[in-house]
Amino acid sequence: MKKKSEFPIHPVIDKIRKIISDRGLTQGAAAEYAGTSASQFSKILSGEVQLSLWQLSKFASALNMDIIDVFTYPQKYISDGKTSEDVEAILQIKLKKDRKEQVLKLVFGDNNLEILNK
Repeated sequence: MKKKSEFPIHPVIDKIRKIISDRGLTQGAAAEYAGTSASQFSKILSGEVQLSLWQLSKFASALNMDIIDVFTYPQKYISDGKTSEDVEAILQIKLKKDRKEQVLKLVFGDNNLEILNK
């Protein structure tokens, strides 16, 4: 009689299986990367034991991957880098005149008046 898994198998487990296969790893090596025994790792892959975030992190690090890349495998997660527009921020600080000059000099250097008058 087949033993039912105690936990539903998370899609990341399928990704881990694919990584193991694609990289030609043994289950023992993958277990070592995850910081656990081969038998415990086998239970993780079968859904009998849950994979911890710590184990996932160790596994990813050992393979020079980010955790997010395990979730998105075989694609590598890359932000699109698109920014809708440059962000303009306005900071208003009330200062006495002598402090104002010090802050402007600190921010803009000695050319503060030249920069501000442009």
